[in-house]
Amino acid sequence: MRSPHRTDRPLERTVVSGTPSDPAAVPARTDRSLLRDIALVCLADAVVGVSFGAIAVTGGLPVWVPVLMSLIVFAGSAQFSTVAVLTAGGGPVAAAATGLLLNTRTAAFSLAVADALGRSWPVRLVGAHLVTDETAAFVLAQRDPRRRRAAFWISGLGLFAAWNLSVLAGALAGSALGDTARFGLDAAFPAVLLALVLPALRGSAGVRRAAAAGAVIAVAATPVLPAGVPVLLALTGLLVARTPRRGTPSRTPRPGSPSRTTSPGGPS
Repeated sequence: MRSPHRTDRPLERTVVSGTPSDPAAVPARTDRSLLRDIALVCLADAVVGVSFGAIAVTGGLPVWVPVLMSLIVFAGSAQFSTVAVLTAGGGPVAAAATGLLLNTRTAAFSLAVADALGRSWPVRLVGAHLVTDETAAFVLAQRDPRRRRAAFWISGLGLFAAWNLSVLAGALAGSALGDTARFGLDAAFPAVLLALVLPALRGSAGVRRAAAAGAVIAVAATPVLPAGVPVLLALTGLLVARTPRRGTPSRTPRPGSPSRTTSPGGPS
């Protein structure tokens, strides 16, 4: 007579061995995809970095200015705007103020990716310098804490190296490149950033609403406001991210309780 406590081991082994795929396969594919995306973004940023270095030197600045600026500032939009002010005859105070204004958006990014920077203050200070649009996008696309940290540091260090080396190359090439605008290099950065954002738009209706609102605000403000300010105003699109649509149930019914369907415009 079989004991009621006996377990059917062969059946258990059969079920386990019948698993359709290795659980480690998905993380491995994800890691390869992440590294590929980071490499592509580094390449695109390098192209823009060459353009920045050449623009700065052809505008009359010495080679060391864009190189040092890239090491200290490490923010493409702020650097382009600062160089534009300097080459137009503006003073260093006005140029620095313009760069700081454009870079205020990284404060919001830093709050969103703070958990990926690390715990010790020296590490967090280094990580804060690496917070950019791209690194924030890579981190926010990850859910697992370990992957968030890996995405941040790999993308941050990779982009820092690619950006600074390419700026140095562009500055040394200088006038040999001529007018870099004819190459359309300025389109590389927005195109890459859009490619990073698109996957996030598929997951949440709130994110789509926020992105649409921010895009409308930025496009409407661009003709009438200084460069960089429309980007800051676009952050107000986040206000609609969690705005509940009319007719959405306010709470989830408890298990076992009778379900109730709320029609649009009906009583809640």
